[in-house]
Amino acid sequence: MTYPMIQLETAIRRAAVAMTALALAGCAVGPNFREPATPHVERYTTAPLPKSTVATNTAGGDAQRFLQGESVPRHWWSTFGNAELDRRVQQAFRHSPSIAAAEASLKQAEENARAADGTLFPALDAKAGVTRQKQSGASFGDAFQFPPLTVYNASVNVSYTFDLFGGVRRGIEAQKAQADYQRALLDATYLTLAANVVTASLQEASLSEQIQATRDILDSLEKQLDITRKQQAIGAKSLSDTLAVRAQLSATMATLPPLEQRLAATRNQLATYLGVTPAQLKLQTLTLAQVTLPTDIPVSLPSAMVAQRPDIRAASASLHAATAEVGVAIANMLPQITLSGSGGSAALHAGDLFSAGSGAWSIGLNLLQPLFHGGELLHKQRASRAGMQAALADWQQTVLLAFQNVADTLQALEYDAQSLRAQASAERDAEKLLSLSRAQYRVGAVDYLTLLSAERQYQQARIAAIAARSARLADTAALYAALGGGLAGRQGRGFNEKVAPGFSQRHVPWSPRSGTIAKEMTP
Repeated sequence: MTYPMIQLETAIRRAAVAMTALALAGCAVGPNFREPATPHVERYTTAPLPKSTVATNTAGGDAQRFLQGESVPRHWWSTFGNAELDRRVQQAFRHSPSIAAAEASLKQAEENARAADGTLFPALDAKAGVTRQKQSGASFGDAFQFPPLTVYNASVNVSYTFDLFGGVRRGIEAQKAQADYQRALLDATYLTLAANVVTASLQEASLSEQIQATRDILDSLEKQLDITRKQQAIGAKSLSDTLAVRAQLSATMATLPPLEQRLAATRNQLATYLGVTPAQLKLQTLTLAQVTLPTDIPVSLPSAMVAQRPDIRAASASLHAATAEVGVAIANMLPQITLSGSGGSAALHAGDLFSAGSGAWSIGLNLLQPLFHGGELLHKQRASRAGMQAALADWQQTVLLAFQNVADTLQALEYDAQSLRAQASAERDAEKLLSLSRAQYRVGAVDYLTLLSAERQYQQARIAAIAARSARLADTAALYAALGGGLAGRQGRGFNEKVAPGFSQRHVPWSPRSGTIAKEMTP
């Protein structure tokens, strides 16, 4: 047994050296992946951005300065200066099943890439077995019969397919690109979750304040209705006055249930983001007054935005994988050389398995050249090229949508500031008008309809001002997300890097407006 194994080992070594040299001299067929060129632009919007937004003398009315070329903070949600907001984001990172699913998918892709690396090495298998068999004696005459035999065998088999044209290497390249894709999706999951938690929290605070403002107006109307009824009882007011107040009270009351329903739905959505059921949700009070409006707004360079947005990196990884698949398809049409060998022993008795004369070995070199497969290989190659073109178009579309997202949010911040200025002015004027109408009504200078009209205007102006403050905060968060959330140069180390102990240290296009991120970020 020893001598045949030595011969086998020597033969395999010589053949392997020769074929490895040949393989190394070969090249990987198919196109090499290159990152597509990004749009050569210096800004996101049609017109240059102003240096800052307008300022308003009201809560949340500070001017926001646009810092061109600055990087987005890594933990950008902390710029809002609210501990409860930070706590919610961290809880979401710890408990959201979407994070766990994305991390598991990344782990799966990484293990598949490592498994693909194994195809570069020879396959070595050990076999052992025992067989009970009986041969037919028909060839030697009907009277001749072979007795049953028990055959014991043990062997080692080696096989290796030489990667002459790089098909194996292209396959490994495609698997590693898939891992990059999953890594980008994990970053996108963190970014989506942080943006959704922040915007939902701001919406919760806005709705709570709108509900409180509506209840304040209802209290005022109920007091007016009580006074009107008393005045009607003594003949100072008519029934029409009472009905007018009652109608205004009912109309205002009808606006409360929809607000409360939206608040409940927002809190239920927050529970899902935080990884708990609605019944388990525990939130501390969060008001808009407790949230600081970031005044220094970094605006990354377009090239930096393209490099750091997770959805663009995912599209780039998909293009890389599709490019490598073209090489695999081409290599499948070219010759394949496989070296195989085996060495072992066979005997009729287990004790004689490795005795002299029981050894056997073989070595072979096989060449496979596909000749005719009914056009299968050719059409697969064409399909892979079409897939590469589709992936390139997807990348281009993703980049265009990214620029649109950033432009939308930058312009939204500018218009939000103008809207808040107008709403704050409207609220002040409506409050003054209401105060004046009440004073005039007390002395009989105006009728009830005038007073109720002033009440309605003030209610609408107050709620609109609350919504305008919330929109500035939400669009600021949307801009951070649209710019990629500060991931430039940190691929492979997601948002969870320093958020809480126990996080893994690894790393989808969306509409930047509040309330739509979760629905549109699936890549």
